[in-house]
Amino acid sequence: MMFKQDGAKPIYVQISEWIETEILSGAFTEDQKVFSQYQLAEMFNINPATAAKGLNLLADENILYKKRGLGMFVTPNAKQFILEKRKSQTMKSLVSELVMESERLGVSEEELVNMIKAEKEKQRGNMDERD
Repeated sequence: MMFKQDGAKPIYVQISEWIETEILSGAFTEDQKVFSQYQLAEMFNINPATAAKGLNLLADENILYKKRGLGMFVTPNAKQFILEKRKSQTMKSLVSELVMESERLGVSEEELVNMIKAEKEKQRGNMDERD
């Protein structure tokens, strides 16, 4: 994975989001040890302090917990915490942007709902093709 260094989102936030995605995908499970700051630094060619900041951000959000001398581990219910966080933050932000853009373009609520339904059907079709 490559991190975007365009300044829009700090690398430590991108690290924390990547670990969250790994938890959501099942790559890390409850009480499983995650990568250390030094492993992350080597994997992504970043400063260990930046990696530590990403890990600490997740610890502050109770997604990871520290075991002194052993590293960081996934908290029980971390997956649920992440889902709730992303729904409340990411989805609301995306919906807000979508509604504002639809207003600027004169797209009716009905048209917008139909576009969303069509996209969901398209995504389901793509998933069915992979199975």
